Amino acid sequence: MPNALLFTIVFAEGFCSLGVEVIALRRLVPHMGSAIVVTAPTIGLFLLALAWGYHTGGRVAADFRRIVARNFLVAALLTGIGFAGHTVDLLFAQLPAPLAYAALIGGTLCPVAWLLGQTVPILTNLMLAQRTGEASGRALYWSTLGSFLGSVTLSLLVMQWLGVWASVALCGLLLAAGAVACRVAGTGVWIPAAATGIAAIVVAVNLSDRVAAETAYADYAVEPVSLAGRVDARVFRINRSAASILDGSEPPRYAKYVERIRAVLREELGFEGREILVLGAGGFTLADDEPANRYTFVDIDPAIRDLAESRFLRRPARGEFVVADARRYAAREVRRFDAVVVDVFSDRSSIPGHLVTREFWKTVRDRLVPGGVLLANLILDPRLASPYARNTLATIESEFGRCAVEVLQRDRPAANVIVTCFQGTPASVPPRIYVDEKNFSDWDRAQAP
Repeated sequence: MPNALLFTIVFAEGFCSLGVEVIALRRLVPHMGSAIVVTAPTIGLFLLALAWGYHTGGRVAADFRRIVARNFLVAALLTGIGFAGHTVDLLFAQLPAPLAYAALIGGTLCPVAWLLGQTVPILTNLMLAQRTGEASGRALYWSTLGSFLGSVTLSLLVMQWLGVWASVALCGLLLAAGAVACRVAGTGVWIPAAATGIAAIVVAVNLSDRVAAETAYADYAVEPVSLAGRVDARVFRINRSAASILDGSEPPRYAKYVERIRAVLREELGFEGREILVLGAGGFTLADDEPANRYTFVDIDPAIRDLAESRFLRRPARGEFVVADARRYAAREVRRFDAVVVDVFSDRSSIPGHLVTREFWKTVRDRLVPGGVLLANLILDPRLASPYARNTLATIESEFGRCAVEVLQRDRPAANVIVTCFQGTPASVPPRIYVDEKNFSDWDRAQAP
Protein backbone atom coordinates (compact mmCIF):
# COMPACT_ATOMS: atom_id res chain seq x y z
CA MET A 1 0.00 0.00 0.00
CA PRO A 2 1.46 3.42 -0.94
CA ASN A 3 2.47 5.61 1.97
CA ALA A 4 0.29 8.45 0.67
CA LEU A 5 -2.78 6.22 0.99
CA LEU A 6 -1.71 5.04 4.45
CA PHE A 7 -1.35 8.60 5.67
CA THR A 8 -4.72 9.52 4.14
CA ILE A 9 -6.37 6.73 6.13
CA VAL A 10 -4.56 7.83 9.28
CA PHE A 11 -5.65 11.43 8.64
CA ALA A 12 -9.28 10.28 8.35
CA GLU A 13 -8.92 8.35 11.61
CA GLY A 14 -7.64 11.44 13.43
CA PHE A 15 -10.33 13.64 11.90
CA CYS A 16 -13.12 11.31 12.98
CA SER A 17 -11.77 10.28 16.38
CA LEU A 18 -11.65 13.81 17.75
CA GLY A 19 -14.68 14.67 15.65
CA VAL A 20 -16.87 12.16 17.47
CA GLU A 21 -15.68 13.53 20.81
CA VAL A 22 -16.79 17.03 19.74
CA ILE A 23 -20.10 15.57 18.54
CA ALA A 24 -20.62 13.72 21.83
CA LEU A 25 -20.04 16.87 23.88
CA ARG A 26 -22.41 18.82 21.63
CA ARG A 27 -25.11 16.13 21.83
CA LEU A 28 -24.93 16.23 25.63
CA VAL A 29 -25.54 20.00 25.84
CA PRO A 30 -29.36 19.96 25.43
CA HIS A 31 -29.72 17.26 28.07
CA MET A 32 -26.93 17.86 30.57
CA GLY A 33 -25.49 21.26 29.74
CA SER A 34 -21.83 22.02 29.19
CA ALA A 35 -20.69 22.03 32.81
CA ILE A 36 -17.18 20.91 33.70
CA VAL A 37 -18.65 17.94 35.60
CA VAL A 38 -19.96 16.70 32.24
CA THR A 39 -17.13 17.64 29.88
CA ALA A 40 -14.22 16.50 32.07
CA PRO A 41 -15.40 12.86 32.53
CA THR A 42 -16.33 12.69 28.83
CA ILE A 43 -12.87 13.80 27.71
CA GLY A 44 -11.22 11.52 30.26
CA LEU A 45 -13.20 8.43 29.22
CA PHE A 46 -12.56 9.17 25.55
CA LEU A 47 -8.80 9.36 26.16
CA LEU A 48 -8.86 6.17 28.24
CA ALA A 49 -10.63 4.29 25.44
CA LEU A 50 -8.23 5.76 22.88
CA ALA A 51 -5.24 4.64 24.98
CA TRP A 52 -6.67 1.13 25.19
CA GLY A 53 -7.05 1.19 21.43
CA TYR A 54 -3.37 2.07 21.01
CA HIS A 55 -2.48 -0.87 23.26
CA THR A 56 -4.75 -3.26 21.38
CA GLY A 57 -3.48 -2.15 17.98
CA GLY A 58 0.11 -2.65 19.03
CA ARG A 59 -0.58 -6.35 19.65
CA VAL A 60 -1.99 -7.05 16.16
CA ALA A 61 0.48 -9.20 14.19
CA ALA A 62 -1.34 -9.97 10.94
CA ASP A 63 -4.24 -9.02 8.62
CA PHE A 64 -3.46 -5.34 9.18
CA ARG A 65 -5.58 -3.82 6.42
CA ARG A 66 -8.47 -6.21 7.02
CA ILE A 67 -8.65 -5.34 10.72
CA VAL A 68 -8.49 -1.59 10.09
CA ALA A 69 -11.23 -1.89 7.45
CA ARG A 70 -13.41 -3.82 9.89
CA ASN A 71 -12.79 -1.28 12.65
CA PHE A 72 -13.68 1.60 10.36
CA LEU A 73 -16.94 -0.06 9.28
CA VAL A 74 -18.05 -0.78 12.83
CA ALA A 75 -17.05 2.74 13.95
CA ALA A 76 -18.98 4.25 11.03
CA LEU A 77 -22.14 2.36 12.00
CA LEU A 78 -21.80 3.20 15.70
CA THR A 79 -21.19 6.88 14.93
CA GLY A 80 -24.01 7.25 12.42
CA ILE A 81 -26.65 5.61 14.59
CA GLY A 82 -25.38 6.22 18.13
CA PHE A 83 -24.91 9.96 17.72
CA ALA A 84 -28.04 10.62 15.66
CA GLY A 85 -30.25 13.14 17.41
CA HIS A 86 -33.20 10.75 17.63
CA THR A 87 -31.03 8.13 19.34
CA VAL A 88 -29.67 10.55 21.93
CA ASP A 89 -33.12 12.05 22.59
CA LEU A 90 -34.58 8.56 23.05
CA LEU A 91 -31.88 7.61 25.54
CA PHE A 92 -32.48 10.65 27.71
CA ALA A 93 -36.26 10.33 27.41
CA GLN A 94 -36.29 6.70 28.57
CA LEU A 95 -33.46 6.63 31.12
CA PRO A 96 -32.38 8.79 34.07
CA ALA A 97 -29.72 11.26 32.96
CA PRO A 98 -26.75 9.42 34.57
CA LEU A 99 -27.74 6.12 32.93
CA ALA A 100 -28.38 7.78 29.58
CA TYR A 101 -24.96 9.44 29.81
CA ALA A 102 -23.33 6.10 30.62
CA ALA A 103 -25.12 4.43 27.70
CA LEU A 104 -24.07 7.12 25.22
CA ILE A 105 -20.45 7.35 26.33
CA GLY A 106 -19.94 3.69 27.16
CA GLY A 107 -21.98 2.34 24.25
CA THR A 108 -20.90 4.69 21.47
CA LEU A 109 -18.06 7.14 22.19
CA CYS A 110 -15.67 4.76 23.96
CA PRO A 111 -16.09 1.86 21.50
CA VAL A 112 -15.49 4.23 18.56
CA ALA A 113 -12.39 5.67 20.28
CA TRP A 114 -11.11 2.14 21.00
CA LEU A 115 -11.61 1.01 17.40
CA LEU A 116 -10.01 4.09 15.84
CA GLY A 117 -7.16 4.17 18.35
CA GLN A 118 -5.87 0.91 16.87
CA THR A 119 -5.28 2.49 13.46
CA VAL A 120 -1.85 4.09 13.85
CA PRO A 121 -0.06 1.18 15.60
CA ILE A 122 -1.55 -1.28 13.08
CA LEU A 123 -0.79 0.64 9.90
CA THR A 124 2.77 1.53 10.88
CA ASN A 125 3.49 -2.19 10.34
CA LEU A 126 3.00 -1.58 6.62
CA MET A 127 5.65 1.15 6.42
CA LEU A 128 8.44 -1.35 5.90
CA ALA A 129 10.83 1.00 4.15
CA GLN A 130 11.03 3.37 7.11
CA ARG A 131 12.56 3.22 10.53
CA THR A 132 10.10 2.51 13.33
CA GLY A 133 10.50 5.97 14.84
CA GLU A 134 10.13 7.68 11.47
CA ALA A 135 7.06 5.64 10.54
CA SER A 136 5.29 6.20 13.85
CA GLY A 137 6.24 9.89 13.90
CA ARG A 138 4.82 10.54 10.43
CA ALA A 139 1.68 8.54 11.18
CA LEU A 140 1.10 10.44 14.43
CA TYR A 141 1.69 13.72 12.59
CA TRP A 142 -1.07 13.01 10.07
CA SER A 143 -3.39 11.63 12.73
CA THR A 144 -2.95 14.67 14.96
CA LEU A 145 -3.35 17.04 12.01
CA GLY A 146 -6.59 15.26 11.19
CA SER A 147 -7.73 15.62 14.81
CA PHE A 148 -7.06 19.34 14.73
CA LEU A 149 -8.93 19.88 11.49
CA GLY A 150 -11.78 17.60 12.58
CA SER A 151 -12.39 19.49 15.80
CA VAL A 152 -12.17 22.91 14.13
CA THR A 153 -14.14 22.26 10.95
CA LEU A 154 -16.93 20.27 12.57
CA SER A 155 -17.52 22.73 15.41
CA LEU A 156 -16.96 26.04 13.63
CA LEU A 157 -18.10 25.26 10.09
CA VAL A 158 -20.23 22.15 9.62
CA MET A 159 -22.30 22.42 12.80
CA GLN A 160 -22.76 26.15 12.35
CA TRP A 161 -23.78 26.05 8.69
CA LEU A 162 -25.55 22.71 8.38
CA GLY A 163 -26.17 21.31 11.87
CA VAL A 164 -24.92 18.54 14.13
CA TRP A 165 -26.60 15.91 11.95
CA ALA A 166 -24.24 16.83 9.09
CA SER A 167 -21.18 16.38 11.31
CA VAL A 168 -22.38 12.92 12.33
CA ALA A 169 -23.07 11.97 8.71
CA LEU A 170 -19.70 13.33 7.53
CA CYS A 171 -17.76 11.28 10.08
CA GLY A 172 -19.74 8.17 9.20
CA LEU A 173 -19.08 8.66 5.48
CA LEU A 174 -15.35 9.31 5.98
CA LEU A 175 -15.00 6.15 8.01
CA ALA A 176 -16.86 4.10 5.40
CA ALA A 177 -14.59 5.55 2.70
CA GLY A 178 -11.54 4.74 4.83
CA ALA A 179 -12.66 1.13 5.04
CA VAL A 180 -12.85 0.94 1.25
CA ALA A 181 -9.35 2.44 1.02
CA CYS A 182 -8.11 -0.46 3.18
CA ARG A 183 -9.56 -3.07 0.83
CA VAL A 184 -7.43 -6.19 0.69
CA ALA A 185 -6.81 -8.38 -2.33
CA GLY A 186 -8.98 -11.47 -2.21
CA THR A 187 -11.78 -9.90 -0.15
CA GLY A 188 -14.09 -9.61 -3.15
CA VAL A 189 -16.74 -6.95 -2.91
CA TRP A 190 -17.79 -7.39 0.71
CA ILE A 191 -15.91 -4.36 2.05
CA PRO A 192 -17.20 -1.91 -0.61
CA ALA A 193 -20.68 -3.42 -0.32
CA ALA A 194 -20.69 -3.16 3.47
CA ALA A 195 -19.31 0.39 3.30
CA THR A 196 -21.99 1.40 0.80
CA GLY A 197 -24.75 -0.07 2.95
CA ILE A 198 -23.46 1.56 6.12
CA ALA A 199 -23.04 4.91 4.33
CA ALA A 200 -26.66 4.71 3.16
CA ILE A 201 -27.86 3.94 6.69
CA VAL A 202 -25.82 6.79 8.17
CA VAL A 203 -27.16 9.32 5.65
CA ALA A 204 -30.76 8.12 5.96
CA VAL A 205 -30.79 8.13 9.76
CA ASN A 206 -29.27 11.58 10.04
CA LEU A 207 -31.23 13.22 7.22
CA SER A 208 -34.41 12.22 9.06
CA ASP A 209 -33.02 13.95 12.14
CA ARG A 210 -33.28 17.46 10.68
CA VAL A 211 -36.42 18.36 12.56
CA ALA A 212 -35.02 21.28 14.52
CA ALA A 213 -32.50 23.85 13.45
CA GLU A 214 -29.07 23.03 14.80
CA THR A 215 -25.99 25.16 15.24
CA ALA A 216 -22.70 24.60 17.01
CA TYR A 217 -24.26 26.10 20.13
CA ALA A 218 -27.81 24.80 20.42
CA ASP A 219 -30.80 22.94 19.02
CA TYR A 220 -33.79 25.10 18.09
CA ALA A 221 -37.43 24.30 17.39
CA VAL A 222 -40.72 26.17 17.22
CA GLU A 223 -43.79 24.16 18.17
CA PRO A 224 -47.49 24.92 18.69
CA VAL A 225 -48.56 24.53 22.30
CA SER A 226 -51.96 24.37 24.00
CA LEU A 227 -52.14 26.59 27.08
CA ALA A 228 -55.18 27.72 29.01
CA GLY A 229 -56.18 31.25 28.07
CA ARG A 230 -53.74 31.37 25.14
CA VAL A 231 -54.70 31.87 21.50
CA ASP A 232 -52.57 30.22 18.80
CA ALA A 233 -49.65 29.87 21.21
CA ARG A 234 -46.24 28.68 20.09
CA VAL A 235 -43.07 27.91 22.01
CA PHE A 236 -39.47 28.62 21.02
CA ARG A 237 -37.36 25.73 22.28
CA ILE A 238 -33.62 26.05 22.80
CA ASN A 239 -31.88 22.78 23.65
CA ARG A 240 -35.26 21.04 24.08
CA SER A 241 -36.34 23.56 26.74
CA ALA A 242 -39.04 26.19 26.42
CA ALA A 243 -37.15 29.48 26.20
CA SER A 244 -39.98 31.76 25.02
CA ILE A 245 -43.74 31.64 24.46
CA LEU A 246 -45.80 33.85 22.17
CA ASP A 247 -49.47 33.80 21.25
CA GLY A 248 -51.85 35.56 18.90
CA SER A 249 -53.58 37.74 21.49
CA GLU A 250 -53.73 41.52 21.20
CA PRO A 251 -51.50 42.51 22.88
CA PRO A 252 -49.44 39.31 22.67
CA ARG A 253 -48.84 37.23 25.77
CA TYR A 254 -45.46 35.78 26.63
CA ALA A 255 -43.78 33.38 29.03
CA LYS A 256 -44.61 34.11 32.66
CA TYR A 257 -41.08 35.17 33.58
CA VAL A 258 -40.86 37.49 30.55
CA GLU A 259 -44.17 39.13 31.44
CA ARG A 260 -42.93 39.59 34.99
CA ILE A 261 -39.68 41.27 33.89
CA ARG A 262 -41.60 43.48 31.46
CA ALA A 263 -43.96 44.47 34.28
CA VAL A 264 -41.08 45.37 36.59
CA LEU A 265 -39.42 47.55 33.94
CA ARG A 266 -42.49 49.29 32.55
CA GLU A 267 -45.02 49.37 35.39
CA GLU A 268 -43.07 49.21 38.64
CA LEU A 269 -40.00 51.18 37.59
CA GLY A 270 -41.74 53.28 34.94
CA PHE A 271 -38.96 52.89 32.38
CA GLU A 272 -39.37 54.91 29.19
CA GLY A 273 -36.63 55.84 26.79
CA ARG A 274 -34.13 53.79 28.80
CA GLU A 275 -31.20 51.66 27.66
CA ILE A 276 -31.65 48.01 28.56
CA LEU A 277 -29.02 45.31 28.08
CA VAL A 278 -30.26 41.72 27.73
CA LEU A 279 -27.68 38.96 28.13
CA GLY A 280 -29.20 35.91 26.44
CA ALA A 281 -31.53 36.69 23.56
CA GLY A 282 -33.98 33.78 23.78
CA GLY A 283 -36.91 34.58 21.51
CA PHE A 284 -36.37 38.37 21.68
CA THR A 285 -39.79 38.65 23.37
CA LEU A 286 -38.63 41.08 26.05
CA ALA A 287 -38.59 43.86 23.45
CA ASP A 288 -41.47 42.57 21.32
CA ASP A 289 -44.31 45.05 20.97
CA GLU A 290 -42.48 47.31 23.41
CA PRO A 291 -41.41 50.59 21.75
CA ALA A 292 -40.89 52.56 24.96
CA ASN A 293 -37.27 51.51 25.61
CA ARG A 294 -34.11 50.69 23.65
CA TYR A 295 -32.84 47.12 23.92
CA THR A 296 -29.45 45.58 23.21
CA PHE A 297 -29.51 41.78 23.00
CA VAL A 298 -26.30 39.77 23.40
CA ASP A 299 -26.06 36.11 22.44
CA ILE A 300 -23.16 33.85 21.53
CA ASP A 301 -25.03 32.19 18.63
CA PRO A 302 -25.12 34.35 15.48
CA ALA A 303 -28.01 32.30 14.04
CA ILE A 304 -30.49 32.88 16.85
CA ARG A 305 -31.94 36.18 15.58
CA ASP A 306 -32.75 34.89 12.10
CA LEU A 307 -34.30 31.74 13.59
CA ALA A 308 -36.41 33.72 16.05
CA GLU A 309 -37.59 36.18 13.38
CA SER A 310 -38.43 33.61 10.71
CA ARG A 311 -39.91 30.81 12.79
CA PHE A 312 -41.04 32.25 16.11
CA LEU A 313 -41.80 35.98 16.07
CA ARG A 314 -42.66 35.93 12.35
CA ARG A 315 -41.64 39.58 12.23
CA PRO A 316 -38.43 41.57 12.72
CA ALA A 317 -37.08 41.55 16.27
CA ARG A 318 -36.78 44.94 17.96
CA GLY A 319 -33.47 46.15 19.32
CA GLU A 320 -29.78 45.88 18.57
CA PHE A 321 -28.26 42.40 18.36
CA VAL A 322 -24.63 41.69 19.29
CA VAL A 323 -22.97 38.31 18.76
CA ALA A 324 -20.69 37.75 21.73
CA ASP A 325 -20.18 35.80 24.92
CA ALA A 326 -22.21 37.54 27.63
CA ARG A 327 -19.36 38.00 30.08
CA ARG A 328 -16.86 39.10 27.46
CA TYR A 329 -19.30 41.69 26.11
CA ALA A 330 -20.07 43.05 29.57
CA ALA A 331 -16.35 43.31 30.34
CA ARG A 332 -15.43 45.12 27.11
CA GLU A 333 -18.46 47.34 26.55
CA VAL A 334 -17.99 50.95 27.66
CA ARG A 335 -21.65 51.96 27.60
CA ARG A 336 -23.70 51.92 30.76
CA PHE A 337 -27.29 50.77 30.90
CA ASP A 338 -30.31 51.60 33.01
CA ALA A 339 -31.04 47.91 33.41
CA VAL A 340 -29.26 44.63 32.72
CA VAL A 341 -31.33 41.48 32.25
CA VAL A 342 -29.42 38.20 32.67
CA ASP A 343 -31.16 35.20 31.08
CA VAL A 344 -28.48 32.79 29.85
CA PHE A 345 -28.78 29.00 29.94
CA SER A 346 -26.96 26.10 28.26
CA ASP A 347 -29.86 23.72 28.94
CA ARG A 348 -33.12 23.92 30.90
CA SER A 349 -31.53 24.83 34.20
CA SER A 350 -27.78 25.15 33.66
CA ILE A 351 -26.26 28.62 33.62
CA PRO A 352 -22.72 28.53 32.14
CA GLY A 353 -20.26 28.37 35.03
CA HIS A 354 -18.46 31.60 34.17
CA LEU A 355 -21.78 33.48 34.46
CA VAL A 356 -22.46 32.67 38.12
CA THR A 357 -19.25 33.84 39.78
CA ARG A 358 -18.77 37.00 41.83
CA GLU A 359 -16.46 38.37 39.14
CA PHE A 360 -19.22 38.14 36.55
CA TRP A 361 -21.77 39.91 38.76
CA LYS A 362 -19.23 42.64 39.44
CA THR A 363 -18.82 43.10 35.68
CA VAL A 364 -22.60 43.37 35.33
CA ARG A 365 -22.72 45.91 38.16
CA ASP A 366 -20.10 48.00 36.37
CA ARG A 367 -22.35 48.15 33.29
CA LEU A 368 -25.15 49.88 35.20
CA VAL A 369 -25.68 53.60 35.53
CA PRO A 370 -25.97 54.89 39.11
CA GLY A 371 -29.29 53.64 40.38
CA GLY A 372 -29.50 51.01 37.63
CA VAL A 373 -31.19 47.67 38.17
CA LEU A 374 -30.21 44.05 37.61
CA LEU A 375 -32.94 41.55 36.73
CA ALA A 376 -31.76 37.93 36.64
CA ASN A 377 -33.91 34.98 35.58
CA LEU A 378 -32.70 31.83 37.36
CA ILE A 379 -33.99 28.25 37.48
CA LEU A 380 -33.85 27.07 41.09
CA ASP A 381 -35.75 24.83 43.45
CA PRO A 382 -38.83 26.79 44.60
CA ARG A 383 -37.93 26.54 48.29
CA LEU A 384 -34.45 27.95 47.58
CA ALA A 385 -33.14 25.25 49.87
CA SER A 386 -30.49 23.56 47.71
CA PRO A 387 -26.82 24.53 48.07
CA TYR A 388 -26.85 25.75 44.47
CA ALA A 389 -29.80 28.09 45.10
CA ARG A 390 -28.38 29.45 48.35
CA ASN A 391 -24.88 29.94 46.99
CA THR A 392 -26.04 31.52 43.73
CA LEU A 393 -28.14 34.10 45.58
CA ALA A 394 -25.34 34.72 48.07
CA THR A 395 -22.89 35.30 45.23
CA ILE A 396 -25.15 37.89 43.59
CA GLU A 397 -25.76 39.68 46.88
CA SER A 398 -22.04 39.75 47.62
CA GLU A 399 -21.85 42.38 44.84
CA PHE A 400 -25.28 44.01 44.91
CA GLY A 401 -26.31 43.83 48.53
CA ARG A 402 -29.77 42.62 49.50
CA CYS A 403 -31.90 41.74 46.47
CA ALA A 404 -35.59 40.99 45.98
CA VAL A 405 -36.22 37.33 45.16
CA GLU A 406 -39.50 36.24 43.58
CA VAL A 407 -40.38 32.58 42.91
CA LEU A 408 -42.88 32.33 40.04
CA GLN A 409 -43.87 28.64 40.12
CA ARG A 410 -43.86 27.23 43.62
CA ASP A 411 -45.64 24.03 42.56
CA ARG A 412 -42.80 22.86 40.30
CA PRO A 413 -39.59 21.02 41.23
CA ALA A 414 -37.60 23.69 39.32
CA ALA A 415 -39.02 27.21 39.09
CA ASN A 416 -38.26 30.53 37.43
CA VAL A 417 -36.85 32.83 40.08
CA ILE A 418 -36.59 36.56 39.33
CA VAL A 419 -33.84 38.33 41.25
CA THR A 420 -34.04 42.15 41.30
CA CYS A 421 -31.04 44.11 42.55
CA PHE A 422 -30.04 47.75 42.69
CA GLN A 423 -26.56 49.12 43.18
CA GLY A 424 -26.59 48.89 46.92
CA THR A 425 -23.81 48.26 49.36
CA PRO A 426 -22.28 44.83 48.77
CA ALA A 427 -23.07 42.33 51.47
CA SER A 428 -20.45 40.71 53.64
CA VAL A 429 -18.91 37.82 51.77
CA PRO A 430 -20.10 34.44 53.09
CA PRO A 431 -17.65 31.54 53.11
CA ARG A 432 -19.21 29.71 50.13
CA ILE A 433 -19.80 31.85 47.10
CA TYR A 434 -18.79 31.19 43.51
CA VAL A 435 -15.59 32.84 42.33
CA ASP A 436 -13.49 32.26 39.23
CA GLU A 437 -10.65 30.68 41.16
CA LYS A 438 -12.88 28.27 43.09
CA ASN A 439 -16.16 27.76 41.26
CA PHE A 440 -18.11 24.77 42.52
CA SER A 441 -21.43 25.80 40.93
CA ASP A 442 -21.46 22.84 38.53
CA TRP A 443 -21.01 20.43 41.43
CA ASP A 444 -23.76 22.08 43.45
CA ARG A 445 -26.11 22.10 40.47
CA ALA A 446 -25.50 18.41 39.83
CA GLN A 447 -26.74 17.67 43.34
CA ALA A 448 -29.78 19.97 43.18
CA PRO A 449 -33.22 18.33 43.02
